[in-house]
Amino acid sequence: MRLALAQLRVEGGDVDANVDRARTAVAEAAADGADLVALPEVFNVGYFAFESYARAAESVAGPTVSALAESAREHDVGVLAGSIVEDLAASRADGVDTPAAEGLANAAVFLDRGGERRAVYRKHHLFGYGSAEQELLTPGEAVPTVEFDEHTVGVTTCYDLRFPSLYRDLVDAGATMVLVPSAWPYPRVEHWRLFPRARAVENLLYVGAVNGVGRFDDADLLGRSAIYDPWGTTLSSAGDEAAVVTADVDADRVAEVRSEFPALEDRRR
Repeated sequence: MRLALAQLRVEGGDVDANVDRARTAVAEAAADGADLVALPEVFNVGYFAFESYARAAESVAGPTVSALAESAREHDVGVLAGSIVEDLAASRADGVDTPAAEGLANAAVFLDRGGERRAVYRKHHLFGYGSAEQELLTPGEAVPTVEFDEHTVGVTTCYDLRFPSLYRDLVDAGATMVLVPSAWPYPRVEHWRLFPRARAVENLLYVGAVNGVGRFDDADLLGRSAIYDPWGTTLSSAGDEAAVVTADVDADRVAEVRSEFPALEDRRR
């Protein structure tokens, strides 16, 4: 299976332009043979555009995800609609289970090749340190996985990378790959290089860490999206400009590494 990470340039608050960039990137990745395309965290609004969250929030069945579902169908690819700012009341009105009756969440939506919504992952660990995320958003509760081609795919989001137990839950659910939509800013470049690779090594699975690029009032996104194999080897990576990062990810390789180095079997609880 070929995985593509669409490292998008994100403009704060400009939903239409950001969604257009996302759809263009999906088309380009599909033309290059991608089977699954992942987008960054809050790619449609811009993570640091907190003043736009309430205005731009929508259902996970709303216009942004619907546009990406159309792209999935058109190009016969799976799409992780990175994450959006979700209006929980609107999602609930559309028949979607939500962790609260109202409020906002940071929601990543997994779409299959037919554009069908297969899973919604809402960010569990909300960032503090001067970010408004903890004030504005409701944390998620579910940790879903999706069967896609030969992989069992899990999703976590950005700050979740600092909490390894979440990845153990995904391993226990059978995950062979975890996608991590992110909005990781300067100056924490070394942390961004460390954590996705460490999660791959610890859990003997593929990690696709997809970041954005762009400048906001309070932060600059550092890009550097990368795909790591179950040994932590970098298969493909980008710099700090918009790019599409691709690599072939073989589920049999996960089984081989886990057989060769069965560290997961040595866990003690």
